[in-house]
Parts: sequence; C-alpha cells; structure tokens
Amino acid sequence: MTDHNNHSGKKKVAILIEQAVEDAEFTVPYNGLKQAGIEVVVLGSRMNEKYKGKRGKLSIQADGTTTEAIAAQFDAVIIPGGMAPDRMRRNINTVRFVQEAIQQGKLVAAVCHGPQVLIEGNLLKGKQATGFIAIAKDMINAGAKYLDEPVVVDGNLITSREPGDLPIFTTAILSRLGYGGKDAALPNEKDTSAEWWKLADAWGGSTKGDITRGLNNALAGERYSLEAFEKYLEKESDREVNSVFQEIIANKQRHIQKLETYIHHLGEKPSLGANIANQYAKVKTAFTGSDDIYQLRSALGDVQTGIGDIGNLSAMFTDPVATAIFKEIYHDLLKYEQRLVELYRARIGTQIQPPKPTTGAAVSM
Repeated sequence: MTDHNNHSGKKKVAILIEQAVEDAEFTVPYNGLKQAGIEVVVLGSRMNEKYKGKRGKLSIQADGTTTEAIAAQFDAVIIPGGMAPDRMRRNINTVRFVQEAIQQGKLVAAVCHGPQVLIEGNLLKGKQATGFIAIAKDMINAGAKYLDEPVVVDGNLITSREPGDLPIFTTAILSRLGYGGKDAALPNEKDTSAEWWKLADAWGGSTKGDITRGLNNALAGERYSLEAFEKYLEKESDREVNSVFQEIIANKQRHIQKLETYIHHLGEKPSLGANIANQYAKVKTAFTGSDDIYQLRSALGDVQTGIGDIGNLSAMFTDPVATAIFKEIYHDLLKYEQRLVELYRARIGTQIQPPKPTTGAAVSM
C-alpha cells in the first residue's frame, strides 16, 4: 500500500468490510468517493475472500486486510453497518486500525451499527455521535452523547444512523475531504430541502422506482389498517376503546396523506395494490365478531403486523424523506400497540376472577 502523500495529492480512503454488511452502506459511500476521484481501498479481515452483503446485492473482494494496513497511509476510514460490525469488533487488528486512525487525526466515519467498532475501541467517551437506534444505549454506556440526527460531526468523527442518511453521510465525508460545496455540485449536509435520493441513486442507492414501491407498500398497509379500524369502530361498544380507535383512524389518515403527497412529489401515482388494500380489510373484518375482547385482540394483531412491515421498510431505502415517513408511522404504531395492550389487559383482568373457596372447605397453608 502506497502512502497517500504523493505528488498528485490524491486522497486515499479505507472502507472496512465484513460478511453481511448492509449493502447500501458500503456501496453508496464507496461509489460516492470513487466518483469524486478519491482512491478507495477495501479492507477486510482475510485475504482471498469474497464479501457478500446481507441483502445479496453486494459481492466484492477486499484489496487488503486491516492486519497489514497502516492508518498513516490513509486520509479517512469508513465503517459501514449491517451485521458486519459485530464481526469487525471481534478482530483486534480492525479495532487497532481504527484506534490508530482516530489517534492520528484521520477522518473516521461510521454508519448504522458501525459505531460498534468505536465502542470496542473505547473511542466514544465524551463524543457527540449517532448510530442505529438499536445501539443507542450501547453508545451512551460507552460514554457518547447520543444525538438522533442524520449526521453528527465531532472533530474527526462522523456518524449516521441508517441507510436513509447515506447521501447526507457521504456528502459530509466528501466535504471534509475537500470535495464539497458548489464546485462539486453537492448540497449542504444540513439542507433538508435537497433531493437527497437523487444523489444516493447516482451512487448506487435506491432508485426512484425502489422508493415508490416502498411508499406504495406503506400506503397499502395504512389504507388496509384505516378500513379495518373503521370497521372495528362500528362494532365497538366500549367507550374507552372506541376513543383509541378514533385516534388511530385520524393518525392513519394523516399517514396516508403524507405518503400520497410524497408519491405525487416524485411524479408517480399510488399503485393498484395500494388503491385496493382497503377491500382486503373489508373482507377480513366482515368475519370479525362483535365481541369487544376479540376485536381488541384483532386490532392489536393488525398494529403488530404493521410494526414488522414498516420497521423493515424503515431500513431499506437511501432516501431521507421516505425513511422519515416510515419511521413516523413506526413510532406511532409502537405507541398505539402499548395503548391497546393496556386496554386488553385491563379488560381481561375484569373478566378473569380468582375462584372463590367453597364454604366450609379446608384452606391449605
């Protein structure tokens, strides 16, 4: 590996890889940097091995390993996420390489689960940082000040949360390597009005077609749920449950409006599947009994199905706007899951009474 301090002044960046990396979290920064004319070196843990992404889209052989790599030869190190960082952190050479890069003032950028490597190297103490929400507590326990933002920059450390942040994350890296600003036709990383999905698409991320399909999947789910809850409401006799159903219906209507508005903004139309999703709900709820407990349980099941479906969509696309809508739906569903389960437990509690001892029966101690 040659030193980056050559006569051409060309920047040199290491991007780490392991099996089951989140495909887009490797591909988008990799392509973004290559297109900017930066030399990108892929570092794994083993020579002569092909590394594959968790979604099956990526298959690449590393240029070298972290065992022989020298941090001083690079301007920056990028740590993508997925399941790969859990393997990276178990490799003492990978952890050492990242530690040396930080200590030498090199730019270190980690996305999603990537900060797990920083945790392992004791590199987060006193740092503002972000990462995938599932490791937020781990990061805080490691001494970080966790911020739920698309990109957090603290000194030479850059962190992001998920695939939806990738165009902003990559732009932040490029700008700090001297490739940002108007000359590079890159938006400011804080510009929320920028059409970030176009940048990610140019770097191998989600296409407009991908994003539209995801939005239509979410729209179908929300239209199905809206119809189902309207039918549950018609049969519901409990006033407290009735009130929560009305709240959920209003919430679904807002979600549908947001999804439709963004689909139209992309120049697309709701799909046939999204348009007829409510018909499936009509068929299903027609066979739902009027028993309040059964209805409450059916409603809870619908919400839990939605949590699984929208949770998957939230981590699939490299579009900040679509991802933000999916996450809003996800967090609202989590909130209503708790409301419904509390009502369900309270009503089950009123129906199930402990058996009373029969008169004159002996009580054992």
